[in-house]
Amino acid sequence: MGFYDDHSPNRYKTRKGGKFGFFSGLIGGIIGALLVAMIYPGIFGGGTNQTSIETNKGSNNQTITKNLSLDVTTDVTKAVGKASKGVVGITNLQSANFWSNGNGETEEAGVGSGVIYKKAGDIIYIVTNHHVVEGATELEVTLADSTKVAAKVRGSDVWTDLAVVEMSAKGIDDDLISEFGDSEALKIGEPVMAIGNPLGLQFSGSVTQGIVSGVNRTVPVDINKDGIPDWHAEVIQTDAAINPGNSGGALINIAGQVIGINSMKIAQSAVEGIGFSIPINYVIPIIDDLEKYGEVKRPAMGVSLRNVSEVAAYHQQQTLKLPNNVSEGIMVEQVVPNSSADKAGLQELDVITELDGEKVADVLELRKYLYNHKKVGDSMKVKYYRAGKVNEITLTLSDETRM
Repeated sequence: MGFYDDHSPNRYKTRKGGKFGFFSGLIGGIIGALLVAMIYPGIFGGGTNQTSIETNKGSNNQTITKNLSLDVTTDVTKAVGKASKGVVGITNLQSANFWSNGNGETEEAGVGSGVIYKKAGDIIYIVTNHHVVEGATELEVTLADSTKVAAKVRGSDVWTDLAVVEMSAKGIDDDLISEFGDSEALKIGEPVMAIGNPLGLQFSGSVTQGIVSGVNRTVPVDINKDGIPDWHAEVIQTDAAINPGNSGGALINIAGQVIGINSMKIAQSAVEGIGFSIPINYVIPIIDDLEKYGEVKRPAMGVSLRNVSEVAAYHQQQTLKLPNNVSEGIMVEQVVPNSSADKAGLQELDVITELDGEKVADVLELRKYLYNHKKVGDSMKVKYYRAGKVNEITLTLSDETRM
């Protein structure tokens, strides 16, 4: 508000003009407000979730306003919406410490992810990684809606890094059960999404997107941490970000089907976008065994073995008496009494070079052949060298868990 001089000669004119100006400004303000409200209907509240776009058309620069709704529903959002409810958090709880005096105290040892895949009666089954549940005293499952449920390990397998967790099915809807796809049908370049809990439950249900970077990859795994690979994991390679806590979560395709269980990544400062997932077609028979038996039923020969390449050249020639053209194979260190190998006639210091006509160069290849191509009760031909002479026997494979 301004001040005026009450002693001015034009004081009455000024007052009249002030009134007129005031009403003119008021009317102009109302008209202006109405125009703004018409053009931007949501500006004073009560508007809709719409986007206003102005375009000029014609020589008179007439302004035409259109309100457009933004639809963000895509194949990706549909796939994530379908699969995300079945991905859970798994908290590994272990005894607090040596000084807990057995009073039942536990503390969080780690958090991973899991995928609900089956509901049978009053039990829910969840697939995850072995390393997620390893050493757990107790397990706690956190559902997508943040509900926490006590759980326990049904079975676990260190070789495939897979485990099955079970919990009560009370209050669990059927739409939380994930649908498995066909990992054999994957194509390089196909879009995929990883769902899990990177870095813990504070980022639960996180989604990363990428493509299938490679199929039928083999990654060496050192299980006993001795620096020598014990197993070759067969995996899907993806550039979808997989971080600690994503382990055990789902890799899904554009149809929202689980086609892999996220397991590992290459953690090197110079490496970006190389993560691995266990193909679901490979997962299914493993979790079937874990669910039924609590372990994987694998065939065994009943021997302890050592790579010939680890034996000194002197002993290869003087002790094993191998021909000069034999530099690869697996030496039998010990034969378990009454085992399949013992009954078939294998002895210590025999050197195995072929299984069913397939050459095997080391323990890893022998193990891979047994686990991928044979079952308990199958027969197998074994070619070996003893004191420099080649021999062949046929043995019947037994259950390694019973040896």
